[in-house]
Amino acid sequence: MPASATKTLRVAVLADSDTRWKWGALTAKRLIPDETDRPEVRLDGYLLRGRATPTARQLQEVGVHADSLREVTAVEFLRAMERGPEDPEGPEGTESYDVLVLSLVGGGVQAMLHGLRGVFAGRAKRPVVVTGYVGVVYEKLADGLLLRHGADLVLANSRQDADRFRAVYDGVGADSSSVTEVALPFLGGEPYEGEHEPYTVVFAAQPSVPESRRDRAYLLDRLIRHARRHPAREVLLKLRSKPGEHTTHIEELPYQKLVQGKDVPANFRLVYGHMGEVLDRTDLLVTVSSTAALEALHRRIPTVVLTDLGIRETLGNHHFVGSGCLASWDQLDAGHRPVPDAEWVARQGVAADGSYATAFDAGRERIAKLLARPGGLPPLNPYYTPETAPGYLPGILARHHLGPDGVPLPGAPAADKAPGPVRQIVRRAARGAYRHGVQRVAPVIRRMGEL
Repeated sequence: MPASATKTLRVAVLADSDTRWKWGALTAKRLIPDETDRPEVRLDGYLLRGRATPTARQLQEVGVHADSLREVTAVEFLRAMERGPEDPEGPEGTESYDVLVLSLVGGGVQAMLHGLRGVFAGRAKRPVVVTGYVGVVYEKLADGLLLRHGADLVLANSRQDADRFRAVYDGVGADSSSVTEVALPFLGGEPYEGEHEPYTVVFAAQPSVPESRRDRAYLLDRLIRHARRHPAREVLLKLRSKPGEHTTHIEELPYQKLVQGKDVPANFRLVYGHMGEVLDRTDLLVTVSSTAALEALHRRIPTVVLTDLGIRETLGNHHFVGSGCLASWDQLDAGHRPVPDAEWVARQGVAADGSYATAFDAGRERIAKLLARPGGLPPLNPYYTPETAPGYLPGILARHHLGPDGVPLPGAPAADKAPGPVRQIVRRAARGAYRHGVQRVAPVIRRMGEL
C-alpha cells in the first residue's frame, strides 16, 4: 500500500441481487492488500433497486457484513459517488472511495461505467473500479465481457477464464490489461475427510436451469426416487430462495411448488441456508451446472454434474466437459462415484491443491499499484461508446435513466432521502405484482401459446 493510504481505506460495492452482493462484498474483502500496516477498512454497500433486490432474509443468509447498506437507483448511486464516502447525505465533497466493486449484470456495469466517467471527470482522484462474474461463464461471453470493459480490473475466476477474456478483448482491439486472474471469493471450508452419518446427498437447485416444468419435475422425481432407493441416506434439496424472492435469475417454477402434494420419503428434505454450511455435511453434491459444484470440488467433496437432460450450452453443464464429474442419475443409483480430473480442476480456479491463499495476490498487487499511481487514474474508457455502438449503447444507458453521454435523463428518479412508508408499501406491492406475473401469469400465457 502507498504511504498515503495509512488512513481508512474506503470501499464501496454496488450489487443487484443476493448472489452478486455475496460475490461483490467477499471480492472486496479478498482484494484488500493484506499487510501488517494495513489501514482500517470501511465497506459501504449499495443495493441497486430492481426485480432482484435482496430481501432482509437473503442478506442475512449471505452473511457478509457491511458498515453501511442502502438501497438505491442507478442515479441515486451516481449522486452518492459525487458526494463521496465521508457523508453520503451531505454536500458534494472532494474525497472519493479508494475501491469500487460493480457486482451487476453486464448492462448495469456498462451504464455505471459511463455514468461514473462523467461523475469523476476533472477530479484529481477516483476509485479503482473492479468488476467480474459471480460464477461460471458459460453463455454470452463476448457480450458480457464487452459490457464490462472499461473497469480497471475485470476479474477472471480461473486461468481458463482469464485466457478467454483476453482473447475476446484482443480480438476486437480493446485493451486487455484489465483482465486479472483470481478465484471465486466464496470458496473455503474444511476439506472432505470421509462419509458422514448419515450419508448425505445434496442436490443444488438453480433458479433457471433447467427452465421447463417437465425437466424440473423430472429432476425432482429422480431425487425423490434416489431417496426411496437409499433409505439410510439423507437426501437434501438445497434451495436458493423462498417463493416470492428473486436471486440473480428469475425462477418461474420453484421446486417448493413442484413438490407440493407429492408423497416423499422421510429421508428427503428441502433446506435453505448458507451453501458452505450445507457442504459441511455433504457426502455427494449433485447439480446440473451450479457454481456449488466448484465450491464442492474445492473441498474435495465428491461432485456430480448431471447428464440426464443432455450436455447442452443452455444448461451450462457443457462447461464441465473434461472434468470427470459428468454422470447420470442411473449411474449414481448404481453406485458410481466421480473422480475429478486434476488438470481440469486446476484450470478452473478451484485451488483444491491449497493455492487458494495466494489466488488474489495478483488482484491485490494491481490495486495497490493503481492506488499509488502518480497523478491519479485516467478517465474510465469503456470499449462501447456512441461511436462504436450507436445502435446498442443508448438503449443500455436508457434502462438506467442515463442519456447517451452517461448523464441522468430529465425526470430520472434520484431522490436522496429514504422512501417513506407509503412509498415502501407501493414498492413492495409493485414487486409482488411483478413476481406474480413472472411466476404465475407468464407460464400460463406461454402454455396457451403452445396449444
